[in-house]
Amino acid sequence: MSRRTKSPLRRFVERRDSMVLLDRSGSAPCRHPQANRLRRCLASLLLLTFTTPAILAQEKSQQPPLKGLNATIVEMLHSQQQPPVPAANRSVTLADAVAIFLQHNLQLVAGRYDIETAEAEKLTARLRPNPEFNFDTEQLPLDFSGSFFHEQEITYSISQTFELGGKRGKRIDTANANAELARAEFQTTIWQLTTDLKKKFYTTVLAESLLRLAQENQKTFAETIKHSTELKQLGEISGLDLSRLEVEKFKFDTDVANSQKDYEIAVRDFRLALGGDYQAMDVAVAGTLDYQPYQFSLAELRDKSLAARPDLKAAQISELAADSAIRLQDAQRIPDLNVGVGVKQVIVDKTYSVGIGIALPVFDRNQGERVKALIQKKKAQNDQKILANQVLSDVDKALAAFEIQKQRVELYRTGVLTKVDEIQKLTEFSLKAGEGSTLDLLDAIRTRRETLASYYQALFDYQMSLLDLEMATATPLQK
Repeated sequence: MSRRTKSPLRRFVERRDSMVLLDRSGSAPCRHPQANRLRRCLASLLLLTFTTPAILAQEKSQQPPLKGLNATIVEMLHSQQQPPVPAANRSVTLADAVAIFLQHNLQLVAGRYDIETAEAEKLTARLRPNPEFNFDTEQLPLDFSGSFFHEQEITYSISQTFELGGKRGKRIDTANANAELARAEFQTTIWQLTTDLKKKFYTTVLAESLLRLAQENQKTFAETIKHSTELKQLGEISGLDLSRLEVEKFKFDTDVANSQKDYEIAVRDFRLALGGDYQAMDVAVAGTLDYQPYQFSLAELRDKSLAARPDLKAAQISELAADSAIRLQDAQRIPDLNVGVGVKQVIVDKTYSVGIGIALPVFDRNQGERVKALIQKKKAQNDQKILANQVLSDVDKALAAFEIQKQRVELYRTGVLTKVDEIQKLTEFSLKAGEGSTLDLLDAIRTRRETLASYYQALFDYQMSLLDLEMATATPLQK
């Protein structure tokens, strides 16, 4: 329909005069109905501008909390403050090391960013299409010889797209599934890195034990050299025997230097695994290679691994995310509805228009993306089967290695450690009594050193096999 109106230029002049004209007595400006409508529009626009961030903030605050993470990790994810750095030269236990690692490790911080990115995608999924405003003018005069608005046509319209097929709800479901997948992958990262940290902790403990053993042997042999020097002065041993002992002392000194190097490297690897500022992680380990015999059932370990392995859970969630993606891509084949209204003004004539537009799904029905979503689901199902077989294999191998390492430790604990200690003490006593030789003492010290070093290594291998078993089952097994 159409109706007669005044020219645009004249209406503009009248609107301007009615809004800003003051009487000579300084009274308030004359209020015009169009000016009131204009102010109400501006007020509405400002209200929308200031309230939109608050609405988005409220919507973000109403998101469901993170699931599947322990309290320490949840607190770390939502905390905006940097946790305190451990004090320098502090000895930390294994539990302390894990707590510091969960707070400071930079790879976990990177995983946290992946979760936050997935949460941001949930905000994007909730958004609706923006309305569109169009303004168009035609038949502008180029010679400017006459009136500027003589032949001009002005068109302004506004349109809104309405999503059909439940696209917004399916898009939200897909974003939620992807966020859960990000959490599951983060748990997998924690599971792997925590086990690696524990291994570096026990590697440092082993290096420290071997260093103490080397220092003890060095001290014992230094006392032997001192005693042998006194015997040479008394003429009870030859200078050749003393020279042999002095040469052998060099080997003990070298053993201490090598053990010191291994310990320093192990400590620095452990500090790096803790994360955070490497220069501030000036800590040492406080622990021992203890032995506690454990008995495990293969069937129980398999059940625990299938129920607890985070990588297998991530594969299962990946299949759920693929299902959500399939539903979303199926909905994408349904075209959206576009509704618009507009006004077209030609000189003194004004016409109104209302339109509805919808794409006809003749050729493009989102076939490619739907096929890709189906393939992704099949891939997720195949990954689950691969991981399930891998989990069972990991448990079998870890348990077999654990049993072998347990037998090694038991062999040392049958009495051989006590025997090598007694042999060295008796040899030292015989040498001081003049009934033994320095070569016999040297051989006894070597035997004890090698036996204890092998025993420490067996304890370390036993602990590593226990950690591998925990890694395979994703379940704490140490009491």
